[in-house]
Amino acid sequence: MYFYTKNMRTFLFFIFFGSFLGLQAQDKYWVYLVDKDTVGFNPYRFFDEKAIERRNIMGLSLYDFSDIPVDKSYVEALRSFSDTVLYASRWFNAVCLKADNDQIEAIRALPFVVSVELATSGYFILASQNEIDSENNYIDSLLLFKQLDIMQGSLFRDNGFTGKGIRIAIFDGGFPNVDVLPCFSYIRDNKRIIKTWDFARNKENVYDYNSHGTIVMCCIAGINDDGTPFGLATDAEFLLARTEVNPEPFSEEENWVAALEWADQNGADIVNSSLGYTNNRYFPFDMDGKTSFVTRGANMAVSKGILVVNAAGNDGDSKWRIIGAPADADSILSVGGVDPFSEYHINFSSFGPTADGRLKPDVCAAGEAFAYGKNKTGVHYGTSFASPLTAGFAACAMQASPEVKGYEMLLKMRESGHLYPYYDYAHGYGIPQASFFAGHKPEFIDTEIQIDNNSGMLTVWVQPIDSTGGRNNLCYIHCSDGDGKLLWYKVFKVYDNTVFEESIPDFEKGTILRVHYRGITKTYSF
Repeated sequence: MYFYTKNMRTFLFFIFFGSFLGLQAQDKYWVYLVDKDTVGFNPYRFFDEKAIERRNIMGLSLYDFSDIPVDKSYVEALRSFSDTVLYASRWFNAVCLKADNDQIEAIRALPFVVSVELATSGYFILASQNEIDSENNYIDSLLLFKQLDIMQGSLFRDNGFTGKGIRIAIFDGGFPNVDVLPCFSYIRDNKRIIKTWDFARNKENVYDYNSHGTIVMCCIAGINDDGTPFGLATDAEFLLARTEVNPEPFSEEENWVAALEWADQNGADIVNSSLGYTNNRYFPFDMDGKTSFVTRGANMAVSKGILVVNAAGNDGDSKWRIIGAPADADSILSVGGVDPFSEYHINFSSFGPTADGRLKPDVCAAGEAFAYGKNKTGVHYGTSFASPLTAGFAACAMQASPEVKGYEMLLKMRESGHLYPYYDYAHGYGIPQASFFAGHKPEFIDTEIQIDNNSGMLTVWVQPIDSTGGRNNLCYIHCSDGDGKLLWYKVFKVYDNTVFEESIPDFEKGTILRVHYRGITKTYSF
């Protein structure tokens, strides 16, 4: 007790005396630089051969200015003007550092500095809810079946599409026991964990800390004791990056962008991130696809031919409610969550649109999943797990269509959604379907949708498949303006023929009504 009291006195004295002397607080900044040393850069030595292969497939140039590392002489000069240099980003030709007011003013005046941007830290939130241990083997087996079946996962497996040859980077808070758990033995035995890096501690070992990453990886590629897959990409290769620090409340956006640049250099085809910044760092109007540093980094990754898959977030039942960054990025695949048994929006999954009115999430998947945690299997809730289930699906889709990667695959994933061309701000285009990529035509549904306009009343009528209004018997209706922005959307369980009635004066000229029921979509223009 004396030790605590003595040190507390010393600490308080230091704070008081330091303030008296006028000690300045430090902030974190991004310092943008004027140019680079482009002489001698060799892309064949810098990039993994998989990164070069990806660029060739996408028809991209082998490298451009953004691929060349930051000039080391600039970094060293900035180090002499500041107390801590945290990271040098080649994509943005910028250095993240900590400096006080006098130091940053001196840095602004340097001839090789273009601009300086404040980079305040904030909470990095894992996009997961609580997890529970399950003792009901029947329910566990049924959930394990459903989390893949709603994506028609068996079609991929039956056709030999298991993510082989696709490299997936996972960004998370740690991967404890991935190096020993039996569900990953097939991956380890075949040496398909290509590289690991802990960006929070600057070391290779990532097999510790938060078990969230272990669950996420299991939802991509784990295999159960009986040989049943937890995820679809059981033959993929992996890059594992620890970017989020726990239990420390302030994590760094530069860790996430640093991991993106690392993943690009090491040949990632897909990045899965079940992380996000929301109300502890930004305001809702910042979710505009261009404000946050991680969002800008995500869009840059797409320009390199990478498909970035990010959880939409778990704020659907909170005051924040909307998606977080970087899920607001225009060019990445943002994934919402559904109940795997009803295929309807799960209550905690964050809603779109973005602050500038763009559709998000893009697609959705099971927000409740059965998977391994640090030591055993359990049921886990969150868009954290919808995202990796989708990333594993995307790896199989890339294997099936090797010429399609990056942004083109995002568009294909949207089009594969079970609701497409219908969309809304809860489900996006729906759950991706393997039949779209595996060459199987969707099963024909013998039903009918009618949209009638009589006596000033608009009526939507469907021929119900299941008159009891049972599971999956849902009718989706949205109304959009001429630019595609939704004015409203509704989802009905179908019990009888008439599902929707509204007076015509409530619809303005130029608006579009779209109705989707069991794979059939009809459109009515006013």
